[in-house]
Amino acid sequence: MPTPNHAFSNDHSYVPPIAGRGVGDIRLLRHSLTNLKTTKDGKTILIPQPSDDPADPLNWSWGKKHLVLFTLFLPALFTDFGMTWGEAVCTTLFQAQAPSFGMTVAATALSINGGIFLQGPGGVIAVPFTQRFGRLPVLFWSQLLSCIMVIGASQASGYAGFTACRTLQGFFNTAPQVIGLSVVHDMFFFHERTIRINLWAFSFVFGPFLAPMLSAFAVEGISWRACYGILAGLYGFSALVLVFFGDETLYDRKNPQPQHSNTVGGANRFLLLVGYHGAKAQGRPTIWSVSKHIAELQFKPQILLITACFMMLLFMWSIGIITTVPQFIVPPPYSFSPNALALFYLGPMIGALIGELWGHVFNEWNARLYMRRHSGRHEPENRLWGTYAPAIAAIAGLVLFGQTLQHTLTWFALDFAWGMYTFAQVTATTAVSAYLLDSFPKHAALVASILNFWRTTGGFTVGYFQMDWVKRNGAGVSFGCQAAILAAGFASIVAVQIWGRRWRMRYPPPVAEN
Repeated sequence: MPTPNHAFSNDHSYVPPIAGRGVGDIRLLRHSLTNLKTTKDGKTILIPQPSDDPADPLNWSWGKKHLVLFTLFLPALFTDFGMTWGEAVCTTLFQAQAPSFGMTVAATALSINGGIFLQGPGGVIAVPFTQRFGRLPVLFWSQLLSCIMVIGASQASGYAGFTACRTLQGFFNTAPQVIGLSVVHDMFFFHERTIRINLWAFSFVFGPFLAPMLSAFAVEGISWRACYGILAGLYGFSALVLVFFGDETLYDRKNPQPQHSNTVGGANRFLLLVGYHGAKAQGRPTIWSVSKHIAELQFKPQILLITACFMMLLFMWSIGIITTVPQFIVPPPYSFSPNALALFYLGPMIGALIGELWGHVFNEWNARLYMRRHSGRHEPENRLWGTYAPAIAAIAGLVLFGQTLQHTLTWFALDFAWGMYTFAQVTATTAVSAYLLDSFPKHAALVASILNFWRTTGGFTVGYFQMDWVKRNGAGVSFGCQAAILAAGFASIVAVQIWGRRWRMRYPPPVAEN
């Protein structure tokens, strides 16, 4: 058999703990290779080692794994997609709504803030249910309840009812952004994960740019209520995809239990979807114990620094651009029409696509190169090299965006700068998510909820001061300061690269319960 080129970790109990190693480190031990399962070509040791149970998600076929993964991508796409549906294109949907509610366009536009804010707490609250009842029920209920909330918003007779429904939509629809890491961890081996994380990150970063473009075209020919009816239909379609093709990926290798998958009859399938089987499963943690673990993990320095000091800032300025860009380019001197404004979102969409392609190649190359140069050893901190290029792109993009507005340069420079920033969002999210998953492989959903909380918290706050800042100091100063703040926040990445291994040994995660 060829010499395997991947290692295995004491995190998965394949080897005894090695003195001096941190949680998440991986090392190749050639004297321990006997009887380990590998890929079909024999070159790669499977991490973690799968059981002999065909129901183990690690043993599923390539086709089934990726079909189940697709059922995650669609809800992840609709998360921020649903919140920016029509909202960023204020000159169309908000103007259409204002007469119905007897309010100004500016006041009507505030309806989005509550939903963005509750995405953070909603993700944190979803995780204990994910660990107790399973991934599939939480995904299913998130899409079904989001559909109901959007239907309620479309039929609301007043601003208060509309805003309440949109706020609850934000609370319910964020689950796919915190479940994604767990689903990838459940089904894929170590050497397969980064590419799938990259695709998952691309799906939810791409959504907030696709939605305004599509809704801008839609609202031109129909009422705003019908426009939200389309969004409700998309959530309903996502729920149906989960009904027919979704499957539960949570699997307890210590106490295997029936998975009640697609091969089981309709009644059992329904009970799996709604969470009944998860509630009856033995050996799973309680809601309270998972909640305590989330709080404990939040204050690990390697998590707190990356999420609160870098990722929050990265997404804060991005959401600031999304929610204010129409106010920059619709009035003179740019004077964009509604259709031109919709097409303007192609720039960030292209940037996100390039980011997906970059992350697809760079992160795998980086991991393989490090292991080859370090005798088969892998350390999670190596993943963070994947944040350097996006940090440079994001900082440069903010400066270019501000200077273009300040000096009334071509609209293409604005779009290009925005594309640079979305490139940074996708690639940085992939690198940071991979680092967190490598460092806390048994707590994937928990660390994902922490990342999501800080990401949405920053986005909620920026809408209250972005335009006032630009009006007071000018776009060049405003966006230049944002770039400087982001650059300062990047120091947290450097700190984790330097001291992260020491912190992982000193502050280990709580014992995983499933």
